[in-house]
Amino acid sequence: MNRIFGKKKEQAPAPTLADAGGRIDARVTAMDEKIAKADAELKKYKEQLKKAKGPTAANIKRRAMETLKRKKMYEKQRDAAAAQAFNVEQTAFTIDTVKDTQTTVEAMQAASKVLAVEQKKIDVDKIEDMQDDLTEMMEEMNEVNEALGRSYEVGDEIDEADLDAELDALGDELDALGEDDALGAEIGGAVDLPGVPQTAPVDMPPAAAEEGVDAFGLPVAGPAQST
Repeated sequence: MNRIFGKKKEQAPAPTLADAGGRIDARVTAMDEKIAKADAELKKYKEQLKKAKGPTAANIKRRAMETLKRKKMYEKQRDAAAAQAFNVEQTAFTIDTVKDTQTTVEAMQAASKVLAVEQKKIDVDKIEDMQDDLTEMMEEMNEVNEALGRSYEVGDEIDEADLDAELDALGDELDALGEDDALGAEIGGAVDLPGVPQTAPVDMPPAAAEEGVDAFGLPVAGPAQST
């Protein structure tokens, strides 16, 4: 059959955006190189025109004009190729964005299924009961702490305002006591107190002892007499 109808030609694979973009970038690079070469030629002609005169200057000017026209053509082709490259890049970016969007949607759909399964494992009523139990236990612990921190000497009937007034009065008494101590210190420093006697005590005369009086004429108690 292949001899009669011939072998079916294999279709070439469709070009990709990457292939198209690569070819266009190569064209843009080639145009840039040609434009740079034309600029170099124009610079050379400009230097020659400064020195040439007459027919030579006209010939140089003509060649410079041809080079300038060629440069303009290269720039136009380069701009067209650059616009094509931009369109290819935009198309590739759009395709990648669509693919990323599809991937995101599929991932979110799978996640929603997992979330639905896991959410069924959570009992909201049990969570509320647990919260109520925790609240009740916290309140009981607060009551226990208040009971343990209660004072045994100060009754609840004492008003805090009375305690503040008593504390202020105590402060006034302490201030007054400090002033009295300071005044006594000043007075004590000014008054001369009698010193300790430095002479030995006077011995009682024998005659005075026999008469039953001391040296100062005071009676001396004698030994007790038995009845």
